[in-house]
Amino acid sequence: MKYVFVVGGVMSGVGKGVAAASIGAILQARGFKVTALKIDPYVNVDAGTMNPTEHGEVFVLDDGTECDQDLGNYERFIGVSLSGANYMTTGSVYQTVINKERQLYYDGKCVEVVPHIPLEVIDRINRAAKLAGAEIAIIEIGGTVGEYQNILFLEAVRMLKLKNPKDVVLALVSYLPFLSKDSELKTKPTQYAVRTLNAGGVQPDIIIARASVPVDQKRREKISFNCNIAEEDVISAPDVESIYDIPVNFEKDNISGRLLKKFGLRPRTKDLKKFRKLGAKTRLAEKTVKVGIVGKYFGSGGFVLADSYISVIEAVKHSAYSLGAKPIIEWIDAESLGDLKKYDGIIVPGGFGSRGVEGKIKAIKYCREQKVPFFGLCYGMQLALIEISRHKLGFKDANTTEVNKGTKHPVIDILPEQKANLAKKDMGGTMRLGAYPAVLQKNTIAYGAYKRNGISERHRHRYEVNPEYISELQKAGVVFSGESPDGRLMEIMELPKKSHPFFLATQFHPELKSNPFSPHPLFTEFIRASLNNNGK
Repeated sequence: MKYVFVVGGVMSGVGKGVAAASIGAILQARGFKVTALKIDPYVNVDAGTMNPTEHGEVFVLDDGTECDQDLGNYERFIGVSLSGANYMTTGSVYQTVINKERQLYYDGKCVEVVPHIPLEVIDRINRAAKLAGAEIAIIEIGGTVGEYQNILFLEAVRMLKLKNPKDVVLALVSYLPFLSKDSELKTKPTQYAVRTLNAGGVQPDIIIARASVPVDQKRREKISFNCNIAEEDVISAPDVESIYDIPVNFEKDNISGRLLKKFGLRPRTKDLKKFRKLGAKTRLAEKTVKVGIVGKYFGSGGFVLADSYISVIEAVKHSAYSLGAKPIIEWIDAESLGDLKKYDGIIVPGGFGSRGVEGKIKAIKYCREQKVPFFGLCYGMQLALIEISRHKLGFKDANTTEVNKGTKHPVIDILPEQKANLAKKDMGGTMRLGAYPAVLQKNTIAYGAYKRNGISERHRHRYEVNPEYISELQKAGVVFSGESPDGRLMEIMELPKKSHPFFLATQFHPELKSNPFSPHPLFTEFIRASLNNNGK
């Protein structure tokens, strides 16, 4: 078994996730079976209860695991469906070790932070690799070197490397600031990051130099000399137009050759054609499509962050590129809306709680009445049905019980099996999570997009369409084009094409299964409709 650990230096948000995903894609293109894992240094047991504006999007796997958004990057880049085995947090590791101690797993030994926590981390990595049948595991350690939170994970790297020195490679993704005053990249912060790693007993084998511009030879020499690595092991990682250009960029510096040499492995193939082709597509796109996303998880102080909706953004890009178009994505604050006329199509994504709900309903009403392509995701579907209930059925009080428990018209209500959990405020992992099947109705937009009867999509929600209102909604023109196999749960709603060019919403999250090489069919239909609306 071979291991590539990816850690970050200097600052957060340096691109460890896409670097790890790119390394996986490159080694896969070299003919090796890979898997990827994320270690989050949070005491949270999973990502389900984390604030999206602080942590970013909660990505959901087929098995229902709520995890970090980087697992979405791994799935999109290496084209595999991962499981809960590929994700761990400080909280989940400690929880397992404590449970094992209670069950006398350690045979009465004194259980200590070191070595038992790092050993549990190593066991989990090996278990995930074995489950995937992988030859090489890429493991991203969250946070930045020097933070107290990830010391134990670096200890796991040290212990594993001590035992298997030729099987472990440590890659440091480190930021090189560019000071325009001096017109040069500064390597000193990276030198300090390496010294911090050295203090933890580990030395990077490869340094991925993140910067706004390519790393020049002089900086490469300085990093090599001061950080005790070969010049060839400094990989330039400048800003790129699309994250899908990164694997091709890394290979310009022969990262796969350097990794395989360290492992003593011979390359079997070399094929990054699909990434090159995708890169060309993104650059050659002549048409543009302007998409507005009505959300409330953008604000972080005085800044706007896109990480809360990263999978939605990527899914829009995948479909736009497949249709030869360049997407222009803009954020619409649900609490202020502004001018909606400038958008070719509008998406109302998932979310929780009451803030911004009325603004989202106004945006949906605008799309329905003005025949603007509308795509609702999870909460977006629930709010679309509330909007129709209010303005077509005349149920002015229509709402979801998530927002108004005393509404006279609870068009959206909680899953019966979750009411007990909600009463106890037991919120973690209690939703309808993971992949569930659905059956599609023929002669609908959804069926035309998927071109098959049965589908499987990922969910993350507690509330559903109230069965008592289904027939009323159908009378108002709503078509429930996707249902659970037993017909109990409504999975897709749409308006017929004769009354609207594209008005469709899903109870599931289709963005979680979109891939740059296989765009999600519903997103593609939405972008196609938005392109048809272009300029109107």
